Amino acid sequence: MIERGEVKVLDINAEYLGVPTETLMENAGWALAQEITSRFGEGLHLAVLCGPGNNGGDGFVAARALTKNNRVRVLLAAPPSEIRSPEARSNFEKVEELHRVYNDDDLTTYDVLVDALMGVGMRGAPRGVFVPMIKAINASGKPVVSADMPSGLGTEMAVRPQLTVTFHDVKTGMNEQSCGEIVVKDIGIPDDAARYVGPGDLVHYPIPLQEAHKGQNGRLVIVGGGPYTGAPALAGLAAYRTGVDLVFVACPDAIRTVVASYSPNLITFPLPEDHLSPAHVDSILDLLDKADTLLIGPGLGDDDGTLQAVRDLVERCELPMVLDADALKAVAGHLSLLKGKRGVLTPHHRELETLHGDRLPDDLGARTDAARKIAMETGWTVLVKGRVDIITDGERVKLNRTGNPGMSVGGTGDVLAGITAGLLTKKVAPFEAARMSAFLNGSAGDLAFEKYSYGLVASDLVERIPQVLRRNLSRVR
Repeated sequence: MIERGEVKVLDINAEYLGVPTETLMENAGWALAQEITSRFGEGLHLAVLCGPGNNGGDGFVAARALTKNNRVRVLLAAPPSEIRSPEARSNFEKVEELHRVYNDDDLTTYDVLVDALMGVGMRGAPRGVFVPMIKAINASGKPVVSADMPSGLGTEMAVRPQLTVTFHDVKTGMNEQSCGEIVVKDIGIPDDAARYVGPGDLVHYPIPLQEAHKGQNGRLVIVGGGPYTGAPALAGLAAYRTGVDLVFVACPDAIRTVVASYSPNLITFPLPEDHLSPAHVDSILDLLDKADTLLIGPGLGDDDGTLQAVRDLVERCELPMVLDADALKAVAGHLSLLKGKRGVLTPHHRELETLHGDRLPDDLGARTDAARKIAMETGWTVLVKGRVDIITDGERVKLNRTGNPGMSVGGTGDVLAGITAGLLTKKVAPFEAARMSAFLNGSAGDLAFEKYSYGLVASDLVERIPQVLRRNLSRVR
C-alpha cells in the first residue's frame, strides 16, 4: 500500500529514471480500458467523466482506447482551457471531438460510467461542479469504474464505484467498501523509483509563503566547535542554503571569532572555556527558546565533559534534533535518552557500529538491518552515510545513490547534517527531512564534482544546494 502523497514522488522519480509521465499516463489509460472491456464487453455506450488533472489525463487515454469498439462521450468537469498538465492536455487533444463540458447530463443513458474526475493529488472534499457530477454518478444506477481511486475518497461526497482500477499499488484509505472490487495494474513505474530517493522526494519541501517574514522559515541552533572550527560553520551555511531564516551557533568562546569569520550570516553565541561542558547546558536551553530545531555535534570533540553535556542536552531538549559526529558517540550506550524525543541520527559506517554496539559486515543489508533496529528502538530516523546512503524510520527504508568518491573530503558530513537540520527547522518530518537531505547533499556533490573533480571541498557543496533546489523543485510544483 502506498500513501497518496507518495504517488507524485513515484511519477517524478520514474521520469528521472527515464520513464516519462506521458508513458505512465498512456499505460494507465490503456490498462483501464482493457479492464473495462474484459468486464463489460464491447458495443457499449460509455461516459468518461474527466477532471482537469492527470487523473483526467488517464481518462482521456482510456476514452481513446475504448472508441475502437464502443460509443464514447468525454464529459469534462471544466473547460479545456483549465486542463493543467501538458500530458493531460496532449491526450485531451486526441479525443477533443468526443467531449463536451458537463452540464447536468443525464448519466442514466450510458451503459458504463468511468470516474476520472479527481486523483490522489486532490485534497479536501469535492467542491464546485464536482459535487453535482459525483451525485449524478452515484444516482445513475449504472456500473461505475473509478480510475486509480474513487473521486472524493475519504469524504462524504465520494464516488461509490463497482470497480476501481488502481495503478502500481493500492493507496492508503482504499478498501472494498469504499472502492468496490480493486484491481491493481502495473503501469511501468520502475522499482527503483520507490527504492531510491530522487527529485520526486522534494514534493515534501515546504515552499515559503509570499508574505513570510523573518523567522517563519525556521530558527536553528547548532551546538558545535571546540577542537574544530569549520564544521559548525559548514553546517550552519548549509542550513541557510536549504532555506532556513536564522542560524545560531553556540560554540566555545575561544573559537567564536573564527566561526563568525566564515560568514556574517552566522549568529554566534559564546560558551565560556574551550570546549562544551555540562555547565553550558542551561544557557543553551535558554537559547533554544528562540529556536525550532537543535543540531548537536559538528566539531565538538570527545572530551568526557563534552559527551556528558550532549547527553544532558538531549535529555532536556524538547525540540526536534539532529545528532552528528561526536554527539553520536555521546549517546552510544545511552539510546534510552532518545525515547520520547524525535529527530535524525546521521552516522557513517563506523559510527553506526558504535551505536549498534557491535561490528557489522561491510554490506548494505547488514547496515540496513542495524539502522532499522536503532530506529525502531529509539523512534528516531537514522541516515547512514556511505557509498549508498540508508534512510529509515524503522518501518520505511529508502536509499540514496547520489554522490561521488570526491565527497570523502572532510566536511561533507557537516553539510549533510546542516541540510537535515535545516529541513527539520522548516517543519519537515524527520524521515522526509532525511530522505531529502541525502538527495540534496549528494546531488550538490555531483555538481561540484563536474567542476572540481576529486579536488572538490565541502564548501563547494554548500554553494550548489540552491542550484539543486531550483532545478528539482521546478519538477514538483
